[in-house]
Amino acid sequence: MSGSFPAGGFGPGMTADGMWQAFEQLRSTFEKRVGTRMGRGDVRAAVLALLAEKPMHGYQIIREIEERSGGSWKPSAGSVYPTLQLLADEGLLTAEESNGRKTYALTEAGRAEAEEAGPAPWESGSGSSGGAPGDAFGPLPKAGVELAQAAAQVRRTGTPEQVQQAVTVLDEARRRLYSILAQD
Repeated sequence: MSGSFPAGGFGPGMTADGMWQAFEQLRSTFEKRVGTRMGRGDVRAAVLALLAEKPMHGYQIIREIEERSGGSWKPSAGSVYPTLQLLADEGLLTAEESNGRKTYALTEAGRAEAEEAGPAPWESGSGSSGGAPGDAFGPLPKAGVELAQAAAQVRRTGTPEQVQQAVTVLDEARRRLYSILAQD
């Protein structure tokens, strides 16, 4: 990520405008990394984990994944529905149409596959314990995105005084974050 920030970094000589530009880049980078991109195996594991709980239709699966990942991951219909079709082709689930919607349920083979798959992607060390460093579902990336969004809102709608107050808050937050790393 270091290439995406101004050469001078976030030093005392940085202007408020430069800081906001860098913060917008940071927000954009976090959203790309924390956003919706997951591997095919993750979609498969998530679908199996959810259907092991109860039958669902595709839209429910998408919503549940987003909710359980704390909003960090919302798979597209273009990744969920082909996965559902593949699982059906493999004999791991069945689809029953009702009111124009297909509801998917695991077969016995699908239940066995779900058990073998282990924990759902959002449960693999990412919950309130903080997860592994770089974990896309951990609370730190989510908090970073939310902070960047709030800073961008102040930039867009705040008065010059409010913008300066926000710069002061962000400077203090940066110093405090580095002080956490300095502790042993």
